[in-house]
Amino acid sequence: MMRLVRGLVAGWLLLLAFSQVVGLALVWWIFIRTPRGQVLDASVLRASTIGRSQVEDLVNLILNAVTVVSLVVATVAIGFVAVARRRYRLAVVATLLVVGANVTSQVLKRFLIERPDFDIAGTNIGAPNSMPSGHVTVAAAITVAAVLVLPSRLSSPTAVVGAAYTALTGIATLSAGWHRPSDALASLLIVGSWAAGGGYLLVVAQRNQPVSEPADSHHRTVAILALVGGSLLAVAVLATGLTDQGELTPPVDLDTSRLLGAYVAGATGVTGATFLVMAVVLSTVHRVVPKLDQPRLIDTIAEHTPLQVKSST
Repeated sequence: MMRLVRGLVAGWLLLLAFSQVVGLALVWWIFIRTPRGQVLDASVLRASTIGRSQVEDLVNLILNAVTVVSLVVATVAIGFVAVARRRYRLAVVATLLVVGANVTSQVLKRFLIERPDFDIAGTNIGAPNSMPSGHVTVAAAITVAAVLVLPSRLSSPTAVVGAAYTALTGIATLSAGWHRPSDALASLLIVGSWAAGGGYLLVVAQRNQPVSEPADSHHRTVAILALVGGSLLAVAVLATGLTDQGELTPPVDLDTSRLLGAYVAGATGVTGATFLVMAVVLSTVHRVVPKLDQPRLIDTIAEHTPLQVKSST
C-alpha cells in the first residue's frame, strides 16, 4: 500500500513540474510575444508611478532585504537545519532547489528571453526584458526550501509568512517600476517547478528510508492559502477587464481609472499566484518529507514548543 501511495505522489509531483513548465511557457508567450500581453504588463508599470513617492521608503526596505549575501546566508541556514535533522538528501535537494531556481531565472533573463518591440508607446518602460524577477525568485525559493526542511509543526506558519513576504516582494518590484507582473509569475512557476522536481526525487528515495508515518497534512492551512489565492486571482481577472476593454490602447493613453484597474490586477494576480503555489507545496510536504522512525533532537524540540498551529491538524 505504501509503495502505491508513493507512486501516486511521485506521479502527481511530475505532473505538477510539467504543468508549471507549460505555465511558464504560456506566461512568456502571452506577455512577451503578443502585443496585448505587453500592453497589459506595461500598464501596471505606468500605473505604479501614481503615488510612488508615498510608498518609496517601504518599497526600498523590502527590496533591499533581498541581496546576494542574504541569499547565501539563508541557503546555508536551510542546509544546516536539514543536516541537523540528519536529513542529508533533503539538505542536498533544498540547496539544489534554491540554487537551481535562481540560476534558471538569471539564465532566462540574461541570455534566453528577448522582448520584441511592437512599436506601441509605453510598452518598453524600464528594462527591455525583465522576466523573470530575481527578487521574487529568491523570496519564493527560500520560503519553499524552509517549508521543506523545518520540522512539520513549523511548516504551516512558515508557508503563510513566507507567502505573504514573497507577495510583498513581488508587489514592491511593481511599485518600484523594476518588474512587470508577468516577471513575478514566471519566477513563481520556476520555483514551483524546481520544488515539484525536488519533491519527486525525495519521494523516490523513500523506498530505502525508514518512515513511520506521514507528517501532519496541514489541510486547513492549505485550504486557506488556496481559497485566498483563488479569490485574489478572480479579482485580478475582473480588474483586467476594466483595463482591457477590447481595443489595443497604448499604456500612455490610458486614463487614471483604467491604470488603477491594471495595478490592482497586477498586484492581486501576483499575490494570488504566490498563495496558490505555496498551497501546492504545503499540500504535499507531509509525503515529501515524512516522519522518521527515530526523530532527531531538533524535531523533538519543535514538537514540544508552546507554538500551537491549529490549521496544520
